Parts: sequence; C-alpha cells; structure tokens
Amino acid sequence: MNPNGNVDQRSRLREQRGWYFYDWANSAFFTTVITVFLGPYLTAVTENAADANGLVYPFGIPVLAGSYFPYVLSLSVGLQVFLLPLTGAIADRTGRKKRLLMLFAYVGAVSTMGLYLVQGSAYLLGGFLFVIANLSAGASLVVYNAFLPEISGPDERDRVSSRAWALGYLGGGLLLAANLALFTAHESLGLSEEHAVRICLLSAGAWWALFAAIPLATLRDRRAGHSEERGAKVALAGFRQLLGTLRASLAYPHTLLFLGAYLLYNDGIQTVITLTAVYAREELGVGTGSIISAVLMVQFLAFFGALLLGALARYFGAKRVVLASLVLWTGSVVAAFFLQAGAVWQFYLLAAFIGVVLGGSQALSRSLFSHMIPEGQEAEYFSLYEISERGTSWLGPLLFGITLQLTTSYRSALVSLIVFFVIGFVLLAFVNVRRAIVEAGNRPPERV
Repeated sequence: MNPNGNVDQRSRLREQRGWYFYDWANSAFFTTVITVFLGPYLTAVTENAADANGLVYPFGIPVLAGSYFPYVLSLSVGLQVFLLPLTGAIADRTGRKKRLLMLFAYVGAVSTMGLYLVQGSAYLLGGFLFVIANLSAGASLVVYNAFLPEISGPDERDRVSSRAWALGYLGGGLLLAANLALFTAHESLGLSEEHAVRICLLSAGAWWALFAAIPLATLRDRRAGHSEERGAKVALAGFRQLLGTLRASLAYPHTLLFLGAYLLYNDGIQTVITLTAVYAREELGVGTGSIISAVLMVQFLAFFGALLLGALARYFGAKRVVLASLVLWTGSVVAAFFLQAGAVWQFYLLAAFIGVVLGGSQALSRSLFSHMIPEGQEAEYFSLYEISERGTSWLGPLLFGITLQLTTSYRSALVSLIVFFVIGFVLLAFVNVRRAIVEAGNRPPERV
C-alpha cells in the first residue's frame, strides 16, 4: 500500500477544485462583455466618431460605424488562428503552463477593465483593448484546458470537465444577472446608461482577475521544459515544435476525425446560441426583456445540464452522450421552426431545453478530446481544439445568412443549421475513441 496515496489523492482533488474556478472566472468575459454589452456600446461609441456618411477611418480605412465591432471581432478571431497554436507549443516546450496561464489571464482581465475608459468617440481604444482581451482569453483557455489530462485520471475526466463547465455557466450567469440589474436600475442609482455599461465591463475584468487567483494558487507545473530558452528563441523553438506536431498528428487519424466532427457540430451550437435572439425578435416578435431573461435562464440551466450529462457519461460513455445530445440539438432546431409568433412561453420552453443540453455537450467534448492526445503535447493539441471552435465560427452564420437571403425566411435560415449537427453526428459516429486513445499512448477509461 502506498503510504502517500491519500496525500496524492487530496493534492489532486485540491488541484481539480482550483482548476474549476478558471471556468467560473473567465466566463464573465464571454457573457457580460461579448454576448451582451460591448457590441452595442462600442457601436454607439463608433457612431459618435463617424462623419456625415456614417464612416470612421481606422488607419485610413473607411469603415461603416455599424460594421466596426463585427470587423474587430473577426480580426481577434483571425489572429487567434495564428496565436493559439504557437501558445500551445510554447507551453508544452517550456513546461511553464501555470506562468503562461497567469500571464494571459491577467493581460486579458486588465484589458477588459480598461474598457471602462472607452467613452465619447474613443472607438480605436475600445477595439484595441477588445482584441487584446479576446486574444488573451483564447490563449489562456488553451493552457487551462491542457491541465485537464494532468490533474485527472481517465475515469474521472468527464466528471471534472463537466463540473468546471457547469461552474462557468453559473459564474457567468450570476455576474450577468447582477450587471443587468445594475443596468436596469441605472437611473435610480444616478448613473447614465453609458456609465452603467462601463461599470458592467469593468466588473467583468475584475471578476476574471479576482477568481483567476484560485486556480493559480492550486495548480502546479509537472514537467521541466527547456529553461535555457528565452524570448525570441522560445517563440522560434515553439514554432518549430508546432510544425513537428502538425506532421506527427497525421499518425492519429481518429483524433483528427474527432476534431473535424467537433468543428462542425460545435459551429452549429455556437450559431444557434448567437442567432437565436435575432430569430426570436425578427420572426417570433419576442421582446428584448424576454430575450434577456431567456439568456439568463439558459446560463443557469446549463449549470445543471452539464452536471446531468456528466453523470450520464459515467454510465453510457462520453461519446454516446455527445451523440445523443446532437440528436437533441437537431430536435431543438426543428422545434424552433414550428414555434408560433408571439408565443413567448414556447420560446422560453425551447430556451430551457437548449440550456439543459448546452453545457453537457461542450464539457464532454472537451474531456473526450483530452483522452486522444499524446502526453507532453496537451497544450498544442488543445490549441487546435480551440481554433476548431473559433477559427470556423463564420460557417454557421454564413449559411444562415445565405439561406435567409435566398428564402427571406428566418425559419428556413435557422433550420438550415441542421446540416452541421447531422454531418457532425456522422463523423463522430465513425470515431473509434478507444483506438484513438491507445494510439495516443493513453489508458482508455472504463466507458468511452
């Protein structure tokens, strides 16, 4: 019997509990900043700076004020496609995951807090700070996710990932609820609408910075890296290592097949989340207040949904549960097609259903992928995982937009997204998870 077994177990549980809180910490950025407040606010700031034709000229380029935030968002996502793989390679090569997590978390949090300073016509400052914050958020998630195989064994990984994802939805939802309460009551508090939004943006950065301290206090680096490399040498060596990893990844066809499946079905998930509000307002006639309350409901139900699907994975395996969730996602899109205009209760019912399925399908995808990657290259492979999510997030909106233009029907546009779930389901069904895990040199869990 190992006399240190209980100590090791307690240490691992402590790391897991600390690790959960990074989901809690940075979800505030995605809910409060990206989903709700920054887009309309930065657009208003840009319009203040626009000329009589509604144009601004960042670096001499004419840009319609209403298009500025989408362009900035696209720029940040495009830069992530190049930055995230390099981040993963450097993290694996140096072995300094904890230090890199701290760097990206606090650069992102401070940049987000800096959005409080954006007012008047300072649209360039707002765009710059958002690009830095979004890049840092993506890079921090690469490093954060790479800790998952290190702090959890094969048979507990679904549980650990699901609990973290659930806490993320809960934390993001709690801060968003507080910010929406502040925004709603801004007049009675003596605040202008603009000042209230700036406080909400500031709170998201402060929340991120405060709670990031918990995982940073508990996580530890496990492998020594190339400590003699510094500065540009690290980046150059990381780039060479990344190229080697990309070549070596061809030896793991089922891991790559999973990435292809995830690319498609997750794009469908993200598009449904992003465009449901537009569908509800334009096609169903649902008011803004009802849409906001439905967003909050989804956040909190996703907390329970992630825990529920994580529990089901213990009995049926993560792959089967994810496949089942894709069937449910397909059903939810079909159901949305038949919602009656003005029937708010139907919209709430569908939102509740989406909330239950949402968290679990994403959390189990993360844990499932973590089994299929070689030891020592966790961050590099999770960088590919992140850009599979972020780098193709234009496919769903593009299909939605083309279908809407051809049919002039929001219902047809929404139901067209079924193709992502169906093809993603088929590709995932062909993934031999147990074989992928063994090929990567890992021990398969009891149920996959």
